[in-house]
Amino acid sequence: MKAIFRNICIMFTVLFFGFSLALAADLKPHKAGPKDKCPVCGMFVAKYPDFAAQITFRDGATFHFDGAKDMFRFYLNLSRYAPGKKTTDVAAVFVTNYYDLSLVNGLTAYYVIGSDVYGPMGRELIPFVRETEARDFMKDHHGTSRIRFRDVTPAILKPLD
Repeated sequence: MKAIFRNICIMFTVLFFGFSLALAADLKPHKAGPKDKCPVCGMFVAKYPDFAAQITFRDGATFHFDGAKDMFRFYLNLSRYAPGKKTTDVAAVFVTNYYDLSLVNGLTAYYVIGSDVYGPMGRELIPFVRETEARDFMKDHHGTSRIRFRDVTPAILKPLD
């Protein structure tokens, strides 16, 4: 009985994650407008398109960020920044790929930490669509680690302050 329950839980987790990725693939990022402010730091996001990130919820609400670091702060503390919303309400996450400045799926991106490249708010997680790009960037810009979306925690963000 425990094995059946465990298998059902695994199946629903896989289906939910797959559905989230499929939904994210269907959604397109929105360019930040001149009045869009980062809900974490209050900066006007359109001034920093090279680092812009966004989260779109299933209800259509979209939040813009001046960098991946603030996007993760928001995501990891929704009760503070978006009361009533949960991580399961997230439909898509977009981050700016460092090399070509395109908005890419933040859920599947690679993030480099500890580099000599700074964003609008100082130390930053630098996003890449391909792992090879992240590796090359780490060599060129003295990055200390490469992580995925699911690996980002408040403890990882703390040294970036």
